[in-house]
Amino acid sequence: MEYYKLNNGEKMPSINFGVYEIEPEETKEAVLKALEVGYRGIDNAQVYYNQKEVGQAIKESDVPREEIYLTSKNWVSNSGYDKTIKAFDKTLEELQTDYLDLFLIHQPLGDYYGTYRALEDLQKEGKILSIGVSNFYPKRLIDLIMNNDTVPQVNQVETSPYFQQWEANEYMNEYNVQHQSWGPFSEGIDNLFENPILSEIAEKYSKSTSQIILRWLIDRKIAIACRSVKEERMVQNFDIFDFKLSSQDIEKIKEIDTGESPFMEVNDPTDAIEFNEEIV
Repeated sequence: MEYYKLNNGEKMPSINFGVYEIEPEETKEAVLKALEVGYRGIDNAQVYYNQKEVGQAIKESDVPREEIYLTSKNWVSNSGYDKTIKAFDKTLEELQTDYLDLFLIHQPLGDYYGTYRALEDLQKEGKILSIGVSNFYPKRLIDLIMNNDTVPQVNQVETSPYFQQWEANEYMNEYNVQHQSWGPFSEGIDNLFENPILSEIAEKYSKSTSQIILRWLIDRKIAIACRSVKEERMVQNFDIFDFKLSSQDIEKIKEIDTGESPFMEVNDPTDAIEFNEEIV
């Protein structure tokens, strides 16, 4: 396992097990299996509706809490200072812990400035070790940095071979914000796992295309949140630390980049309506 040092001195695992769209009844077993495989980061969110099951798994696991990097995210309908504090307390209760390693603003919507001030205060109290944002593209990220005391430790954004985020990555590096990828496999859209460029590189290293994608992110110093409920896929996704891609391979993968998300419109205004109506 490789770790990345954040701008506040804390360390986060390079690969984290995500529980997005895992049914609550499957979540506990999936998290227990992931911890058994070797994952030490668990990526969660209020709107995934399985925090209780994640908490149960961590409680039952033989892995000590202090060895688990636990992330959650504050949803839009919980934005604003007071709502964030209340939602955060509920998150701790559901996860059966007294602190989070990382707490993110899930979307740049609602009163996220009030939310960020709450995160800063919770961090000062030691209830959150690191704070950050998710889905903040450069304009929003830099504006947040310019108008607050604390530079976010992490920004989790969609990053995959189809949507490589090179410009966003440059800005994050400039401001020392750790880039983390969600959706590294783009849900397999457009036959990603059979892509000829990725398949050729996979054959070269005797690895799967999914392992090449994850290693490509690691070699770019981008942390990962990925999921699977199948043990063999968990093991395969974790088995990426015995090789590195050449700079030529990384350049070759640039040919796949479309510059946009393959399954969502980043600037779709209807998201603002839908996300604000979501109630946790």
